[in-house]
Amino acid sequence: MGAHDVTPNRSVLLQLKSKIKLTQGGHKVLKMKRDGLIIEFFEVLEKAKQMRAGVSSDYESAMEKINIATTVKGEIAVKSAAYALKADPQVKLSSKSIMGMMVPKVEADRIHTKIIDKGYGVITTSSYIEEAAMAFEKLLDTIVRAAEVETTMKKLLDEIEKTKRRVNALEFKIIPELKESERFVKFSLEEMERENTTRLKHLKKE
Repeated sequence: MGAHDVTPNRSVLLQLKSKIKLTQGGHKVLKMKRDGLIIEFFEVLEKAKQMRAGVSSDYESAMEKINIATTVKGEIAVKSAAYALKADPQVKLSSKSIMGMMVPKVEADRIHTKIIDKGYGVITTSSYIEEAAMAFEKLLDTIVRAAEVETTMKKLLDEIEKTKRRVNALEFKIIPELKESERFVKFSLEEMERENTTRLKHLKKE
């Protein structure tokens, strides 16, 4: 609605004043939310950097240990131990709130298992294979935790962009338009008042 599309009367002026005040309050709250989300994003970004480094490091370690186990015990022995593994890791998805925004919470269960629960012989299986298994368990755990951080970071980015668009719409379009409408109504009312005053003076002279 343009500034000149409103009816210039005192009731409309009061409504515009109330709407401007309400909109400015909403604008202030959204700016605070945007700033809070940006602070939260940089904290999560730092965690994401650490998690990425952790995934890379754990992957290199796991591959190094599996290569050693394969070299020492042979590919068949390594595959046999892998097929005998009874562990069944589970990933649980839930959610948590960050500044009123729901983000995923990812938890892994039954990743780390005791050697006696792994399904292969404790005595017959090489320590090299066990070290490789533990390294891959650690890698899986790191990947799961990294997935939560990465997803949270993307959700925060999306929410920041949405909040920024709303802040800008209020700041550069809606509030200026409301204020322009208020100025138009005020000016129109003042003009009508001047006209009425002039008319009354002419009537008195007559």
